[in-house]
Amino acid sequence: MKHTETNSYDIKRLLHVKGKKRVIANEVEMNWESFNLGDVFLLDIGKTIVQWNGPNCNKQEKLKGMILAKDIRDRERGGRAEIRVIEGDNESNSPQNMVVLNGVLGERSSQLTDGPLDETADQEQKSKLILYHVTDADGEMKVTEVASRPLVQDLLNHEDCYFLDQGGTKIFVWKGKKANKFERQAAMARALEFIKVKNYPITTNVETVNDGAESALFKQLFQRWTVKDQTQGLGKVKFDASLMHAMPEVSAQERMVDDGSGQVEVWRIENLELVPVDPEWYGYFYGGDCYLILYTYLVNNKKCYLLYIWQGCHATTDEIAASAFQAVDLDQKYGDEPVQGGTSRKGSSDPEPPIRLFQVHGSDPSNTKAIEVPALATSLNSNDVFLLKSQSGIFLWCGKGSSGDERAMSKEVSAVISQNSEEGSEEIVAEGQEPVEFWELLGGKAPYASEKRLQQMVCDHQPRLFECSNKTGRFIVNEVTQFTQEDLNESDVMLLDTWDQVFLWIGKETNEEERKESVVTSQEYLRTHPGARDPGTLILSIKQGFEPPTFTGWFTAWDPSKWSGGMSYEELKNELGEDLTPVDVTTVYDLINKLVNELPEGVDPTQKEKHLSDSDFNEVFGITKDDFASMPQWKQVNMKKLKGMF
Repeated sequence: MKHTETNSYDIKRLLHVKGKKRVIANEVEMNWESFNLGDVFLLDIGKTIVQWNGPNCNKQEKLKGMILAKDIRDRERGGRAEIRVIEGDNESNSPQNMVVLNGVLGERSSQLTDGPLDETADQEQKSKLILYHVTDADGEMKVTEVASRPLVQDLLNHEDCYFLDQGGTKIFVWKGKKANKFERQAAMARALEFIKVKNYPITTNVETVNDGAESALFKQLFQRWTVKDQTQGLGKVKFDASLMHAMPEVSAQERMVDDGSGQVEVWRIENLELVPVDPEWYGYFYGGDCYLILYTYLVNNKKCYLLYIWQGCHATTDEIAASAFQAVDLDQKYGDEPVQGGTSRKGSSDPEPPIRLFQVHGSDPSNTKAIEVPALATSLNSNDVFLLKSQSGIFLWCGKGSSGDERAMSKEVSAVISQNSEEGSEEIVAEGQEPVEFWELLGGKAPYASEKRLQQMVCDHQPRLFECSNKTGRFIVNEVTQFTQEDLNESDVMLLDTWDQVFLWIGKETNEEERKESVVTSQEYLRTHPGARDPGTLILSIKQGFEPPTFTGWFTAWDPSKWSGGMSYEELKNELGEDLTPVDVTTVYDLINKLVNELPEGVDPTQKEKHLSDSDFNEVFGITKDDFASMPQWKQVNMKKLKGMF
């Protein structure tokens, strides 16, 4: 029996996407016999997700497949998985296009069928989903079937646990945030017993789902799924824009649990292990690394914990995965109590770039951030201070809209950045009075965000960003705090309020309803604003990939090349298909009873077991990797010989 945790990279599964009125995805057996010509299939092997479109599938299935693939990549893999598209049974597919599928499923030996009618499949799937409630609220552990069709999110009580039977193809065990230890243990145990009682295959996959961190596969089984504390309309009632002005939950999310006087511990992921960070470097994070931060504080003399995962945007896939695994281990070390809410390695072989530009934003040591941006003039904006470091010295460029506090903090940042270098000179440069050398270091002058609004010394009103979406079936708006460019969702409309202007950023995958509703909402937002806003405030609509400096200037570290090659859905699909290359997939069959010259390239013949996924390891050895590692060396060797892995 296979047991997987959500958000894992070490995974292989095949998802069957089907339906006409209600498209849904099921996990099916990993073989070609599971395929048919009428549906869409997703082969998920962790670092790569392949979408196979049957020649007779409908547009809804294709779209659902792509949305699910992107959701898995973005929410469960932190954006660190590659999505590829294959048009099933299409002669235009190059031979390489099938390498990924055949490498995992084996060569196809028969013709594929058309598959069941969509309506029939949809009805069959609805009848397969059964939810079971696990609780000891009455003093006795009870498991009862929840009699409700279709499934809705409100059925899940945060104080209890549940397991969801997907017709024997998969079992989800959902653990409520407030469920006690005995209910959590019982939920998994009863789910395993359930598999035996139902005579389901011993290989039935069981996935643990934590309250608040549900996987895309779990959420799509419900009629609708919304994020906690989202502002939303009621049924088909028009969204109330006045709610955008009073959002206490946003304030709550941004406050610390105390005054910050608790204990802080920081670790960096190095060689997939935790390495303590010197307290001297607390607060400095590098984009090439991942970190775990544990904050310990007291409530009524009882220790409480906050556990954060910080993943650099340039960290490797393995490091990101390791940060998640290490967080789980650390969480278990403290009795499941923590709430999970360049490179910095010494002796790095990567040389430091000769010219580096940092954007400094903040007014005191607790809120100041220094983020490295491309060393180009287009990265500048009049709102902030920028630190330009070269081999000849450091320039502190002060935008006209920067404050005295920001300029003071930029000097503190300069001291940190230059403390280990030989450059000692530091020159302060006011916007508009730059020396020739300054522009030469940035590759020459170029337009940047410098409108008058950005040059005002005192910003009376902080900019606010809202996400406008109808992906849940109703039009909703929720605020994004401490926003960056990464928060701009290409499938939604984003409303940026800078007081003098309101921008409607149109993502390339937004639909017509979202575009229309966001215009109406922006007008209502201004009309109902408690600050007596000017009804003539300009509302500007801008498209993704064509953002003017008047918009980008409100974002820290804007990347001008992020969407320069923006493509439509079809263009993206075609590019993914054309770029398909062979994927190195090491399976059990590549390792068992193989001589050294028969092993795949890169496999260590003395440690074959280290090339197995968690599920394959369990299948071969009958125990987990951790249990195996705890065994004496001689026992490990004997077991490897017995299993053909020596």
